[in-house]
Amino acid sequence: MGAGVIKKQGGRGRRRGRSQPMAEINVTPFVDVMLVLLIIFMVAAPLLTVGVPVELPKTAASALPAEQEEPLTVTVTAEGAVQIQTTDTPRDQLVTKLRAIASERASDRVFLRADGKVPYAQVMEVMGALNAGGFSNIGLVTDIGGPALDGSDTSGG
Repeated sequence: MGAGVIKKQGGRGRRRGRSQPMAEINVTPFVDVMLVLLIIFMVAAPLLTVGVPVELPKTAASALPAEQEEPLTVTVTAEGAVQIQTTDTPRDQLVTKLRAIASERASDRVFLRADGKVPYAQVMEVMGALNAGGFSNIGLVTDIGGPALDGSDTSGG
């Protein structure tokens, strides 16, 4: 043996070519992947909005003021009787009373409630009287939970 050469004794030295299994998980690559995915989703999220693409016109109009008075309610009962709010009104006096009410009100909004058994023609006659009486903002009141156009029942029960 020459000078300066040391020979290892026994077989307990490190083995070359084989690595020991690690006991800890390296989380740095995991965090890097999660940050990249976060950035991708943040960029892609606004592009996933569902809707019809339209370009809305720009105006200088302000928001509509909130209505101060309660809308007028006209009801057609199953027997065909007409009520303004809770007062029975004969059909021949309907337009006259509506004109008097319209002249006193600031809003031309009216809710029309009609029983489901009332023929369509009678409901349209009352709508015509409302229009002739000075009310052009007519809302038809319905109950929720009826059948949908596809035949399914949305009543939930």
